[in-house]
Amino acid sequence: MERNSNPELQKYGAEQIQVLEGLEPVRLRPGMYIGSTGPGGLHHLIYEVVNNSVDESMAGFCDLIKLILKPDSVVTCIDNGRGIPTEIHPTEGKPAVEVVLTKLHAGGKFGGGGYKVSGGLHGVGVSVVNALSEWMDVVVRRDGKIHKQRFSRGEVQSDLEVVGETEETGTEITFKPDAEIFDTIEFNFDTLVGRMRELAFLNRGLRIELSDQRTEDGKNVAFHYEGGIVSFVEYLNRNKDVIHKKVIYVERAIEEVQLEIAVQYNDGYNESVFSFANDINTVEGGTHLSGFRSALTRCLNDYARKNNLLKENDNNLSGDDVREGLVAVISVKLPNPQFEGQTKEKLGNSEVKGLVDSAFSEELSTYLEESPQVAKAIVGKAIGAARAREAARKAKELTRRKTALESSSLPGKLADCSFKDPALCELYLVEGDSAGGTAKQSRDRRFQAIMPLRGKILNVEKARLDRILSNQEIRAMITAFGTGITDEFVLDKARYHKVIIMTDADVDGAHIRTLLLTFFYRYMRPLVENGYVYIAQPPLYQAKKGNHVEYAYSDKELEEILNKIGRQGITVQRYKGLGEMDAEQLWETTMDPEKRTIIKLSIDDAVEADQMFTILMGEKVEPRRQFIQDHAREVTNLDV
Repeated sequence: MERNSNPELQKYGAEQIQVLEGLEPVRLRPGMYIGSTGPGGLHHLIYEVVNNSVDESMAGFCDLIKLILKPDSVVTCIDNGRGIPTEIHPTEGKPAVEVVLTKLHAGGKFGGGGYKVSGGLHGVGVSVVNALSEWMDVVVRRDGKIHKQRFSRGEVQSDLEVVGETEETGTEITFKPDAEIFDTIEFNFDTLVGRMRELAFLNRGLRIELSDQRTEDGKNVAFHYEGGIVSFVEYLNRNKDVIHKKVIYVERAIEEVQLEIAVQYNDGYNESVFSFANDINTVEGGTHLSGFRSALTRCLNDYARKNNLLKENDNNLSGDDVREGLVAVISVKLPNPQFEGQTKEKLGNSEVKGLVDSAFSEELSTYLEESPQVAKAIVGKAIGAARAREAARKAKELTRRKTALESSSLPGKLADCSFKDPALCELYLVEGDSAGGTAKQSRDRRFQAIMPLRGKILNVEKARLDRILSNQEIRAMITAFGTGITDEFVLDKARYHKVIIMTDADVDGAHIRTLLLTFFYRYMRPLVENGYVYIAQPPLYQAKKGNHVEYAYSDKELEEILNKIGRQGITVQRYKGLGEMDAEQLWETTMDPEKRTIIKLSIDDAVEADQMFTILMGEKVEPRRQFIQDHAREVTNLDV
């Protein structure tokens, strides 16, 4: 290897070793501490502050948290816990609250006896919030006094001082995120609603109040569930027909581990299981989820054999069979959680699997024996799922490709691209053969593939997998994507890193888009979670004046164009379908990477996403009618 001859780079001595003091590393590399400087990282600041208050609740000292969004992106979080200690720290020589807010890895959660269980261990601490805020004020009510201190970008701006007397206790933190750090400092109220509701469910009896004071008609919501995760499961099933009315609930304290499990089946075909460790949503599962699943499968098989619901020659029910229509929440709280996975959202404590398995299997076995009608209904549903699974297995064979490069196994309707690197390739799912033909003429053949979809695909919310896989359009998509589906899904086998849904800007187009999204969410969720799914934004209008042509993607944009180029002599065309554009127009407006607008889909709140697909695409009509009534005033484009 050739040595670098740059004289500047050869100066590598002790003086080149940079030592970052205090919270400097956080400001230099914020992504290492909060994941990103986008919306996710911004909201993580609030979660860190709220986590401290929730830890007080888990320790038994707090039953009220108030979160307030104020104008100018200022946030206040108030709790009625013990209050962060204010006395002088024995080794730091500063007030303990100042140490907590200015030192990384300082707090009462590292074996000092302040907390037995903590959700903050997963996070980075309130000191990181301080470092990434333009300013932060802390007010502590403790020992009969009100203490206050101010910080700016992690630096102390004023010493801790007593500003009053009080009989109350608790901590109040107010901060403004630093616009120099974040891409945006605008908080999303709905995103916070989802997380606050979740925390209230997971901490029985805790009341969380969230208010938005950024507008005159501000929003206020409060969450308080005495039923805890039982209420959580009832909430998840509220728009579904349940097989048994009473939620199966297990609560155990084994050594230092607290375990809660709530289970209820509905008559649908999808599984909705949410697992948590110390209030952290372990979206990648882990040992607690593995223990739950193995106990569930074993118990239902044992019951089915014992009661002759499975014939002697029948195979055992699989995990997929027993989880059809299952809604469950698993919550464990333990002193030293070990998180794994790239996003630290998978519980790794090996001892937890056995604890969950034995506790849940013992309780579930007893429940099944004492509730034979419910037990037979659940097992009967699983046996039906097993029969459908066998039919689905045969259908799946039709969707598998021999290898990633054998184009002979691709569906005939797919016009594939020539590039083989999936990171460079994109697939357009286009409504209708006519628009599909135009798109094939418009595209850049090197990296853009086109698949026309004839009509509306099956609504997968109302069908089992065997019926889904008999649908020609769905089979063609699965084959083209290359990833497989459900438990066989492998993201690394994706043939395209952009799957772009391109439908007409009308009601039918919106319906087709929703059907596709329901399929992706239920059967190919990692595509959405990893940012592979996009929605194309074709223009709504063409404004033409002489040879001058401009396109508008909203009524507001059209108004701006008309004001700019004058209203006389203008021809305005309203596009209702992709087929109304020729190949050149479609490329210029919707497919050219240099000019197009495409929306990347993400799942900020899995619970609400699950509920939305149930409401829009499920069997029950009443929740859908209510949704339409609630949001009727928000409709901007409606075909009559």
